[in-house]
Amino acid sequence: MTDFFGGQKTSIKAPFSMRDPFKRKFETKATKKSDTGPVHRGGTFTDISIVENAELDKIRIVGIFMGKERRAMAEVGKGNTFILREGMKLAKGTAELKAIMPGGIALVEKIKNIYDQEEYIETIILLSTQLEKSEK
Repeated sequence: MTDFFGGQKTSIKAPFSMRDPFKRKFETKATKKSDTGPVHRGGTFTDISIVENAELDKIRIVGIFMGKERRAMAEVGKGNTFILREGMKLAKGTAELKAIMPGGIALVEKIKNIYDQEEYIETIILLSTQLEKSEK
């Protein structure tokens, strides 16, 4: 039998314990980071920001999709755009998106008043029609 490698020897001690070169590397860092740090979501740990963590005063509605399934496009900060559906929880689970209308969205929050009774607060966020001064 002919010596295929010409008598060369490898310096690799355990070649079968090496990573498969045809599989993707496991990425541990995400490009967008949330303020709260990594969370366990969908069976994996991630630090990509989600709309559920956004504060209500930071949400800006930039688009409304009307039709059979209504959707709203929201912008939180710079470069974070999310698609909202009715029934979604916002503001760390305290507010629920109840309605998507042509002019904006309606949110309902359940709070306790000073008499320790539950109250519902409605918040309407209008569709942003004007560009901010910094975007002009």
